[in-house]
Amino acid sequence: MSVDKDTVRKVAHLARIAVPEDRLETLAGELNGILAWIEQLNEVDVENVEAMSSTVEVALPMREDDLADGPTGGGQSDRVVANAPRTEDNFFVVPKVVE
Repeated sequence: MSVDKDTVRKVAHLARIAVPEDRLETLAGELNGILAWIEQLNEVDVENVEAMSSTVEVALPMREDDLADGPTGGGQSDRVVANAPRTEDNFFVVPKVVE
């Protein structure tokens, strides 16, 4: 694939980027260089390479979820909404902001 001045002009218009006429040829060359690198990457054989989500193996410690009543546990909805100006069924009531 090759990028010319007209393609750069069209992409700049779609991206709402103001590009001066004298920069179109330079940008076309830079984009063609980027596309050439992408074509080189497409030639790499990755058939037997497993996908990675990280370059470092990380095993984070896990904890049990505990919803017991306590300072950080659940079952305190009445205390949470106690200072609210308006509540309904232990939920905050807020004014409608979108019509």
